[in-house]
Amino acid sequence: MAKQMIGVNRLTPSVELQNLNLIDLLSERHIAARKIAEQAWDKESEIQISNSEWTIMAHIYKQQPTIASVTKNLDITRQATHKFIKNLAAKGLVEVQNVENNKKDKCIRLTAVGEGCHEKHEVLKKQLESQIADKIGANQLKILKDILKAEWGI
Repeated sequence: MAKQMIGVNRLTPSVELQNLNLIDLLSERHIAARKIAEQAWDKESEIQISNSEWTIMAHIYKQQPTIASVTKNLDITRQATHKFIKNLAAKGLVEVQNVENNKKDKCIRLTAVGEGCHEKHEVLKKQLESQIADKIGANQLKILKDILKAEWGI
């Protein structure tokens, strides 16, 4: 049986959330937060950026990793990584360059526009975090973040 979607404001507690286990709660909250961040970005910019593209941009911010290391570290297939990077390059957000003394590898870095987008997106995510703190309390948010940062042994 297919699971019914929780309402538009997925961060509002509901009866459906009350019955979920930890894994599904984390997933629901992650999906909701990402969707809200995406909508906030879409209001601010004409440039459409997918969650996977944001992940790559965050990984390469202020760095110049090889495409192979991006693939390995983000657990994205090689084909998908190349597709996302090609899309980002077409949008003028990243540049791909040859690695010095290596004809096989290529490195990737954000353009000035890409860095600006990343920084603006970080501000939007901080605003969302602030809204969550307003709802659940700053201390509760700190506790939640500390729990999520802790070593879970998994």
